[in-house]
Amino acid sequence: MKRATLGVVTLLCCFIASADDLPKRPRIVGIGSVSIYSRNREDALDFYSNRLGYRKDTHSACASAPHNCIGIDSGQRLDIISPSSPAEGHFVGEITFQTNDIYELRSYLNSRQVKTSEVVKTAGDRTHYFTLGFNVIDPESHPVGFVEYEGCVVCEGDPDGSVGRHLIHAGFVVHDRNAEDKFYKDILGFHVYWHGGRKDDETDWVDMQVPDGADWIEYMLNVPANADHRLLGVMNHIALGVPDIHAAEKQLRANGWSGDEQPKIGRDGKWQLNLYDPDQTRVELMEFTPAKEPCCSPYTGPHPKP
Repeated sequence: MKRATLGVVTLLCCFIASADDLPKRPRIVGIGSVSIYSRNREDALDFYSNRLGYRKDTHSACASAPHNCIGIDSGQRLDIISPSSPAEGHFVGEITFQTNDIYELRSYLNSRQVKTSEVVKTAGDRTHYFTLGFNVIDPESHPVGFVEYEGCVVCEGDPDGSVGRHLIHAGFVVHDRNAEDKFYKDILGFHVYWHGGRKDDETDWVDMQVPDGADWIEYMLNVPANADHRLLGVMNHIALGVPDIHAAEKQLRANGWSGDEQPKIGRDGKWQLNLYDPDQTRVELMEFTPAKEPCCSPYTGPHPKP
């Protein structure tokens, strides 16, 4: 009996030691970039650079970008790329997240049986700035990237005409929330920041916040399989944080935007304004903090900041 007990204890100790030896997840602090599909990149670049007021290509966040690029702020950018096929529904592509240790994160994901690409180092146009990154595919075949920046990311001031300097979230259609949760929640450590729906007892949107920051992704649920181009453009979207939605609208109109949308308070209690790029991908301007209590659920994490 003593030998059997000793064997069990030894086996348990070995198991605990092996579990402790597994790589730990490093910090995931926010969104790094989002790819936007466009059938006419020149029109898209005009919209994002002239209407929204961002630098294109010359911003230092774009130094290592392989595509036409719009720089948002420190370490954040939009990549404007052509869809690989004429099929409708390509709006938001790869979303990348910033980490503090790219190699440790890759080891961590591999230890959880997540297939990753190799880490690639991309030099920018400054000798003191480069990006380390790798890619994965989530359970619903959305491309996901992770990046670590080294050196100076933004070395010049933001343009005066920009409407918002923080890309706070990106949303995409999700058909199987449980499958996505196994990746984003159970493996990556994201948590529900807020969830709600068109009715108080429904959940159509789930905001999943990064574990070590305030940015989030948004699951867009209950989207019909036969959704048309317009509806898919509404669901697949990006959101730019602004301190004052009415000041942002004023800046938009000064930049030449002539849309008929008006600011409104959303179900999440935050002021927002929706506009659409030339391919009908929604760009949501959103205040950082709520103006009133949200419907459906309370907030469970920090609000992003300018």
